[in-house]
Amino acid sequence: MLESFSIKDILDIVIVALMLYYLYKIMKESGTINIFYGVLAFILVWVVAAEILEMKLIGTILDKVMSIGLLILVIIFQDQIKRFLVELGSRKRWKFLAGMFHHRRGADGEEHDLHTRVMPIIYACMNMSRSKTGALIVIQQDVPLENYEKSGDIIDAQINSRLIENIFFKNSPLHDGALIIDRGKIKAAGCILPVSHDMNVPRSLGLRHRSALGISQATDAFAIVVSEETGNISVAHRGHLYTRLSSTDLEKRLSALETI
Repeated sequence: MLESFSIKDILDIVIVALMLYYLYKIMKESGTINIFYGVLAFILVWVVAAEILEMKLIGTILDKVMSIGLLILVIIFQDQIKRFLVELGSRKRWKFLAGMFHHRRGADGEEHDLHTRVMPIIYACMNMSRSKTGALIVIQQDVPLENYEKSGDIIDAQINSRLIENIFFKNSPLHDGALIIDRGKIKAAGCILPVSHDMNVPRSLGLRHRSALGISQATDAFAIVVSEETGNISVAHRGHLYTRLSSTDLEKRLSALETI
């Protein structure tokens, strides 16, 4: 048996292990890790019953359930599957190849461009924090947010701190929804986001925080929340919620993003 075990078999095992690990990371970030464990346990039972113990009746039943179950999982987790494929082909995962064929801008130019995009967002958040103006700002990364943009009003304007503050002014018709930023532009406002049902979210946090966490679980977007009750600034990214951030903390997290 060991004599027939070749390098191709080792490569096969490594690839499957990497796929399972990457799938585990995505489902953990999206809050569906228990479903991952359930599917994995079902697959193990199926392999043991059908392949190792050669139980024909149970194997046949599990074969049918497996074929139907995969289709159901694809329907239920279509957003997560889309995110998996987009992240797999994202430029940051293949940056080392892109650098071989494209000349990058100088570091000074990149830092200046980032500064002009980050600072208006920080100024607006700090001003809204002082006045306790509720706000929800979503910054697109690699996963497109067109479907969420269509749920609000298209703006397509340059990032401006006064514009952001006016959008979330209490008498503004757009202040209850989310503002979406992509590639240096405010794309839309008053947008509707998916709400997270994570039971670990403190009850003191409201719908804005759950919506920020929801969009960070469904996509790789970066979401900023300003609390209307306390004025505290929170951030949701990759399924995690970080609360009570200072302006310095917010600047560090924004500066670490690939795109704004």
